[in-house]
Amino acid sequence: MERKQGEVDHLERPSPLTDKERVMIQDSWAKVYQNCEEAGVAILVRLFVNFPSSKLYFSQFKDIEDTEELVHSSQLRKHAQRVMNAINTLVGNIDNSEKVASVLKLIGKGHALKHKVDPVYFKILSGVILEVLGEEYPEVMTPEVGAAWTKLFATVCAGIKAVYEEVGWTQQSSSTG
Repeated sequence: MERKQGEVDHLERPSPLTDKERVMIQDSWAKVYQNCEEAGVAILVRLFVNFPSSKLYFSQFKDIEDTEELVHSSQLRKHAQRVMNAINTLVGNIDNSEKVASVLKLIGKGHALKHKVDPVYFKILSGVILEVLGEEYPEVMTPEVGAAWTKLFATVCAGIKAVYEEVGWTQQSSSTG
């Protein structure tokens, strides 16, 4: 059963990451990123299966019901690579708040203005990423590391939400939902 917007945790003004949290994120990401394509595909497939409304933003996936077909979709693999590369850029620049803000601005503007993606999906995707990484990399994603990632994703979501507000995003009404 798909969750509704009100059921998503509300993340606001997260506290800054500590040096220890930054290192834990970078170390754990280095291990995940070694298997970047498969991890990215697993994340997007889980997103589309658990939150089917997220597929509506992707004309090439919205009518695909078969999970195996999704897994083997070259378009899905390309988008998974873009998602993983964006996370890699954020993690690689975790100590550079200007670079992180610049990346979030790019992602936020593109998703708000071009793709018209409801910003709640960034929170949903963050939860899916944490879930998949926790299952696929249990030796890396300890509770302490997971808490650091949760804090990072809260920062990412807050940054993207700020970009959406900056560009004048207003809740889009959906005729499909």
